[in-house]
Amino acid sequence: MEEKLLTIAQAAELLGVSLDTLRRWDKSGKLVAIKKGGGTHRFYREKDLEIFASDLMKFASKWVQDGIEFPGTFHCPTSSIFNARLSKMEYVLMQKAGFEKLFSLITLVTGEIGDNSFAHNLGKWPDTPGIFFGYNLDKGIIVLADRGLGILETLRQVRPELPSHVAAMDVAFTEFISGRAPEKRGNGLKTVREVVMEQPIDLFFTSGDAEVRIQGPNKVFRVTRGQRIIRGCLAKIEFK
Repeated sequence: MEEKLLTIAQAAELLGVSLDTLRRWDKSGKLVAIKKGGGTHRFYREKDLEIFASDLMKFASKWVQDGIEFPGTFHCPTSSIFNARLSKMEYVLMQKAGFEKLFSLITLVTGEIGDNSFAHNLGKWPDTPGIFFGYNLDKGIIVLADRGLGILETLRQVRPELPSHVAAMDVAFTEFISGRAPEKRGNGLKTVREVVMEQPIDLFFTSGDAEVRIQGPNKVFRVTRGQRIIRGCLAKIEFK
């Protein structure tokens, strides 16, 4: 069964935006169109538009949990594709009024989390390689997820004594682990914690049954046990 494709005019009507907005989103990588006719005509999968208009966190959670079909709009199968889309996001964020100082830190946090997924699952993806990377900059939301090994299984390769997801998450966000190469941008999740604690950026991060919430005006870092077990990792970054 062929996927239903919508013209750019139909997509604009469905999402309630202008044609120029869709063209800008396509150029920035926020909502990538399918090009036909030598690249002069833009089309959109109806399913991708429905997902785009819905809750990014809800969709990412369902993909991590159930492995539902993954839309190409949000899929970064390789680190190079992720970093290319990250650069496009940074450029768009840089143009937003009031984000002249914050855009680089938001990009840093996003990049560390995404790179962490690729670095710790390279050649070891249980099924779908790559990560979910979606964002709505107007609402100040960025969501990343992977169906990889997860924090506990990854760290047990060098710290086999770790007893739980909660203990592993605490180590990942607070300690430098000898035997692991330093992450490309800094110290991975440790850098994420340091930046989020000091900036107007909120973070929810979960792996296994461990959860980190660094949110609100009086931020504290702590790892708690959640109600469900998440395969791989799932993160939501929020800012205003």
